[in-house]
Amino acid sequence: QVQLVESGGGLVQAAGSLRLSCAASGRTLSNYHMGWFRQAPGKEREFVAAISWSVTSTYYADSVKGRFTISRDNAKNTVYLQMNSLKPEDTAVYYCAASPIRSTARGSYRYWGQGTQVTVSS
Repeated sequence: QVQLVESGGGLVQAAGSLRLSCAASGRTLSNYHMGWFRQAPGKEREFVAAISWSVTSTYYADSVKGRFTISRDNAKNTVYLQMNSLKPEDTAVYYCAASPIRSTARGSYRYWGQGTQVTVSS
């Protein structure tokens, strides 16, 4: 079992920045590919970013490419999502998740955190 806890969400003005963290316990994250997803009210949960267990590959949704950066520190068992140039449409609950395979598909992710709210005001 892997337990994931997100933090770092909050209220920020448009064009501002936030850094989300996802701390894991139970098992080392180094065996898992990690992803960030988000869900806005009334919408499906969508892929945001992912990073391979070896840190050699990263993937981003087109909507966040060039603004968000995913990273991980396997020694600290933590994954990060740096979000810059935030827009009101980035408002959502952000979830981190762990997958045994390299994937951007929500169904591939086995473990999920409880989510952290990000609100971007215009």
